[in-house]
Amino acid sequence: MQLRPLALRALCLIDPLDKVNATQQLWRDRDQCELNPHAAITPDAGQTVPGRPARPRLIPAKQVPTRTPFTPEGLATLLHAVCHIEFNAINLALDAVWRFADMPEAFYTDWLRVAYEESQHFDLLHQHLQSLGYQYGDFDAHDGLWQMCEKTASDVLARMALVPRTLEARGLDATPLIQTKLRKANTPAALRSVEILDVILRDEIGHVAIGNHWYRWLCEQRSLDPVRLYGELVQRYDAPKLKPPFNDTARKKAGFTDAELAYLLG
Repeated sequence: MQLRPLALRALCLIDPLDKVNATQQLWRDRDQCELNPHAAITPDAGQTVPGRPARPRLIPAKQVPTRTPFTPEGLATLLHAVCHIEFNAINLALDAVWRFADMPEAFYTDWLRVAYEESQHFDLLHQHLQSLGYQYGDFDAHDGLWQMCEKTASDVLARMALVPRTLEARGLDATPLIQTKLRKANTPAALRSVEILDVILRDEIGHVAIGNHWYRWLCEQRSLDPVRLYGELVQRYDAPKLKPPFNDTARKKAGFTDAELAYLLG
């Protein structure tokens, strides 16, 4: 078994449950898989990258309605939005495993572990969403995460800069704010959501740290300054301009330096 082609196969699965199961099985089987970092891999004619179901309907981010946890449907809508992020995060991590050749072996096992943990997050959220009477796909969503994935498909350095340490790192800032609203709602379903987000926040710190590690490693390999380059990449790829408040504690745990946090603050 070849690890990177199997990651591509999991990425192309359409059904979310199939994707979760395949990702978790690949993580369990990783030591039995052969890893060839130098292989050039291309999707087969019948494979769609990424595989995803017909629903949710994808609409522009600005058209996604505001979500409130203070009604049952509002809470479900909020959970669905996070569930959608985690589904995309599985795809993003699997994409890094198969797409980028000639990286150290640890790069591939790092991102496979991220895919595995993201699949656990999706499973937790989806089970909770189902307990409220809803399914993944019942609400509209946007495609911002995968769009940046496509923009950075040709350069692993840009991918590390702008996906894990930009878009996914934004979750470090947003999650505590969401949890505060959920605690104010103070229903059993809202408080269970807080517990799930605790797990996600803990793991996401590690995922962003992996992005920071490989971004800096690539900058060192190419003799580039990581702080200056980051600003150039944000402009080149039209990445979102992040705005405060920032979760400095979580970001520092994830490896952001004082210079990088100062850059974010302008």
